[in-house]
Amino acid sequence: MITLPLSALEVAMVQTGTRAVDTLRDTTAFAQRLDALGYRRLWYAEHHHSPAIGAFPPVVLTAHAAASTSAIRLGSGGVLAPNHSPIMLAEQFGTLAALHPDRIDLGIGRGPGTFDESTARALRRGAGPTTDDGYRDDVAATLRFLVDEVALGTLPEPWLLASSTAGAALAAELGLPLAFAHHIRPDNTLAALEHYRAHFSPSAWCERPRVLVCVETICAETPEEAERLAGPMNVVKAGLLKGLSEVPFPSPAEASAHPFTAEERQALAGFLAHQAHGTPETAVGRLAQVAEATGADELMLVTPVYALAARLRSYELVMQHATAPDYSAPDSKSSTK
Repeated sequence: MITLPLSALEVAMVQTGTRAVDTLRDTTAFAQRLDALGYRRLWYAEHHHSPAIGAFPPVVLTAHAAASTSAIRLGSGGVLAPNHSPIMLAEQFGTLAALHPDRIDLGIGRGPGTFDESTARALRRGAGPTTDDGYRDDVAATLRFLVDEVALGTLPEPWLLASSTAGAALAAELGLPLAFAHHIRPDNTLAALEHYRAHFSPSAWCERPRVLVCVETICAETPEEAERLAGPMNVVKAGLLKGLSEVPFPSPAEASAHPFTAEERQALAGFLAHQAHGTPETAVGRLAQVAEATGADELMLVTPVYALAARLRSYELVMQHATAPDYSAPDSKSSTK
């Protein structure tokens, strides 16, 4: 049983045999269904030049989804600070928050969103990789511009995304809610959250430590179907283990014929042990275990499966078998500063 709010991360996988525009069209139906199901928030990830993930700007998807839904919170999970001017981020998300009061989140991350160095340089207009100090300055400047320059009233709720203790430390220093990428670096989760809570400094944005944990969740009526649905993403992960970034997102049938090595199967099994795959009882049970182990205030589900219908069914099954949280309860200070 889960008594925490449940949210979702949209990574917009472009399926083999389809076009990016098909994935883009699916995002609207996805947002509307999650809104109806009662998920608290839906975030969009920033990616570039990938054969498996659509390069759809989070700010654009957020604006479109906000106009076609009524209650679910929407935002970035995240926009990547090195790729954007702080004042532009403040203006874009400040405008969205003014148009859709108390529904917009600004999740900020550090990575380039691409494995291609030429793409990373193009995003940064030729600048080199960001430093720790540069990233901190960009995040702080974005927060400052939100207050000092935008002045549109209700502000977006800022979050810092992290997959390491270093990122968690910055969230603690700046007094921001922390969204931790357990679906990427599960081995880092507990140490990072411990550091965040121990070193948190209250701020105008957040009075106490707040933790959202993102978990890869694939739920189906049978264990066999859940395993089948997980196959395409397992192929992508196996490619990443080999250092291959140009791996398309295959169909389940194509994935079932993929020749995984023994080492890849071992690595995938180790990763799966930290996530939530299986029947509703198994997946919800695993989510409850993650929530208890991490002390999370909220869980975010990422479900990278082939076909919109199967992805939505996974979210439906989880919500049906989890205890519905009280979404009306305030979870932070007022977002007007």
